[in-house]
Amino acid sequence: METIPNKPSGSAFSPLKRPVFAVLWAATVLGNTGSFMRDVASSWLVTDLSASPAAVAMVQAAGTLPIFLLAIPAGVLSDILDRRKLLIAIQLMLALVSGALMVLSHAGLLTVGSLIALTFAGGIGAALMGPTWQSIVPELVPRPDLKNAVALNSLGINIARSIGPAAGGLLLVAFGAAFTYGVDVVSYVIVIAALLWWRRVPDADDALSEHFLGAFRAGLRYTRASRPLHIVLYRAVVFFAFASAVWALLPLVARNLLGGDASFYGILLGAVGVGAIAGALVLPRLRQRFDADALLLGASLATASVMAMLSFAPPKWAAILALLLLGMAWIVALTTLNGVAQAILPNWVRGRGLAVYLTVFNGAMAGGSLGWGIVAQQFGIPATLVVGAVGLAIVAVALHTVKLPAGEEDLVASNHWPEPLTAEPVAHDRGPVLILVEYRVAKKDRMDFLAVLGRMAGERRRDGAYKWGVTEDAADPERIVEWFMVESWAEHLRQHKRVSRADADLQSQALKYHIDPEPPRVGHYLALETSGSNGNG
Repeated sequence: METIPNKPSGSAFSPLKRPVFAVLWAATVLGNTGSFMRDVASSWLVTDLSASPAAVAMVQAAGTLPIFLLAIPAGVLSDILDRRKLLIAIQLMLALVSGALMVLSHAGLLTVGSLIALTFAGGIGAALMGPTWQSIVPELVPRPDLKNAVALNSLGINIARSIGPAAGGLLLVAFGAAFTYGVDVVSYVIVIAALLWWRRVPDADDALSEHFLGAFRAGLRYTRASRPLHIVLYRAVVFFAFASAVWALLPLVARNLLGGDASFYGILLGAVGVGAIAGALVLPRLRQRFDADALLLGASLATASVMAMLSFAPPKWAAILALLLLGMAWIVALTTLNGVAQAILPNWVRGRGLAVYLTVFNGAMAGGSLGWGIVAQQFGIPATLVVGAVGLAIVAVALHTVKLPAGEEDLVASNHWPEPLTAEPVAHDRGPVLILVEYRVAKKDRMDFLAVLGRMAGERRRDGAYKWGVTEDAADPERIVEWFMVESWAEHLRQHKRVSRADADLQSQALKYHIDPEPPRVGHYLALETSGSNGNG
């Protein structure tokens, strides 16, 4: 296999020199633009169908709730199915959703219930789309261009966000909702055409390929065992739960507080997109001066300031400027949290780990939207925005001491474990498997050795172990045995491929305390069924 030097390219736009990436990137920008047009039409139509803030918030929540519910299964599917075919199926589904909205709107049959249901169906497509699209990017560009490709994807989304809402608002005023939904259908057709043009190289057959349930469990095991990921998720859920207030109530802010129409609402969302583009352009300079925690604190305080300002019903021009600032703060927070999440996830579980992050992100947005809608219905929009702003500022300052992980560990697979010795071939589905690693450790080094093993426990669990422990020999206290269990022989073989270079360094630290001239003895034990077993243990 050819090794590509891990050297960054000279230009941030160098991935666009790759025809496949350029075509798919442009098509995706058009598709996202159409989606933002659809969302603007739906968000505005619900204010015509119902004056209830809760109904408006439910439409917002219906678009994000499926991502909360389905992001992890979607991440698993993106790892085990042909990603090109899956993306085509997703685009067809989204086209059908917008087609149904177009027909119902044209016939005057659209209700709050049908709008929420179809928005929920569109959210299902978005849930499947997110991790799948992120997973194909490494296939489209060489490794040195990967970071630039990820940045271009973020830029493309914000280009769509800056164009789509404004264009959607103008089309809604000029031609009506049915025409706006029809334009969205055309955008999906363009994306499907680009995916059909892409001739993706099929995945090679791998005897260790994961099945859905096994891959699902492995992703959840990793998430439970990864302390760095827990910190990212915790910081994300707090930020998005409070910041969701401005997104949930923005249609009502535009109409009721600011006295605008659909086109003005589109302009406000367009200002968010323009601000996000500006934020993406200045973010590299900000990173040179501030760490991730400072960036997230600044973004949180800026978002809180915008929420507080909107609560006082400022002039329209001032609201547009505030939304520019909101867009900058939003992209800084989103990119910072997403970047840290990507930096701490190894390749084998990155799709599933990012799916967990998306679940938390959209769950916080959906739950926050519903909660703030209910609060607004009881106490009014201005009071709700003030409460959200004060709450966001307080938690941002309080959680600044909970530092985000640096994400500087080398997570490339080390492949330093030798193949396990077996008397005869072992069926991949056989299990569970018990692995014993026998060390000899001097009594004076025991506490230091156990501290290293404690850190290794997290690594074993992240890579596939569902149980872990350490024991000593009662007759020989210097003989210490580390043991862990995995669910099948295939899962243990996958575990061999998952150990990173950072994990290998940690294991080397443990070996420093091993006083036997021979390396630690490793044993693999397969479960047996006895004739007297009754299944009750």
